[in-house]
Amino acid sequence: MVFLGIGIRQFHNTAFKYAVKGPKFNTQLFIEDIIKDGKFTEEQAQIASKIIADSINDGIELYASNLISREVLNKMSYKQKVDFAKLKGELQMIDKSDFNSIKNENERLRSELEKMRIKFKEEINKSLSSVRLDLSLEKGRIREESSIYDLKIKETDTRINQEIYNLKVQIDSVKTTVLQWLFGVCAGTFSLVLAYARLVS
Repeated sequence: MVFLGIGIRQFHNTAFKYAVKGPKFNTQLFIEDIIKDGKFTEEQAQIASKIIADSINDGIELYASNLISREVLNKMSYKQKVDFAKLKGELQMIDKSDFNSIKNENERLRSELEKMRIKFKEEINKSLSSVRLDLSLEKGRIREESSIYDLKIKETDTRINQEIYNLKVQIDSVKTTVLQWLFGVCAGTFSLVLAYARLVS
């Protein structure tokens, strides 16, 4: 392995040049070229050629082991297309199902809202009817009480007027009595005066 310490840079460059020329490594041409430079013996050149050929073959085998045939690739591609189409169909079905579910839920909510609106309207109308009835009853009660108060007021006015009339009658009667009494007193006094005057004369 003495050749590893001799012209290592040139060896790598030469090996790379022969490794990339074609699908196969030309060992004979490689050996001739590195012997021609005078830095390798024939034995060293053969060992180096063998190492390079083995490395290239191992690399090719490793690379080939990771490759698949066109048929397998087509099968895999077809399977992937089928799986993708199936997945796409499932997603579309899921989307359609979700859309229908959302649509049905929306319709259900709309129906419930309409029912609630109608019920709420009925409750409002019922409350308004109850309030109107209460107001009507209250108005009737107020009118009834007002008529009662009006009757009481009229009765009171009538009673007052009657009392006033009675007082006037009583006052007139008293006046008449007083006038009669005064007239009597005056007449009596005048008679006494006349009698006294006759006595004196």
